[in-house]
Amino acid sequence: MHISFSVPDFDSPWRSTWEAAKREAPEGLTEMDLRYKFFGANVEMVVDGVRVISNSGFVTLVDLALSLSHAERCVSAGEDAEFGFTESEEVIYLRREGGLIAVTSSNQPWRVTVECGELVRAFSNFTREVHARLTSEIPGLAANPVIQRIA
Repeated sequence: MHISFSVPDFDSPWRSTWEAAKREAPEGLTEMDLRYKFFGANVEMVVDGVRVISNSGFVTLVDLALSLSHAERCVSAGEDAEFGFTESEEVIYLRREGGLIAVTSSNQPWRVTVECGELVRAFSNFTREVHARLTSEIPGLAANPVIQRIA
């Protein structure tokens, strides 16, 4: 399983979602703004050769990181989970099947499985990387309670 993100190039219109956040007081940015207004990024998630999240578009990074953090906690607790995307109606379902997690989509016909521990590690690493990148770009975000939930 592989999940990663990339920050838009400076000539991309999506880069403005990063630059706009730098003009705000970072510790006071609201959850709504962080989830839906700032930090557009390309994200790719591949499980067993299937591109679950395609890097061909942009997603709001904080929204996805918070969703994956929640999904990680649910799966770690032995529960099923799901996450969606601000920009799309698609929902990704994570269903426990013994020591495996079945990953399915509300919009796509594929079904893949991944070991529970591998999924948890991948989500955990991803959210740590998101936190590190956000706080390196804007150090004051480390004091923001929403961003603290990602770490």
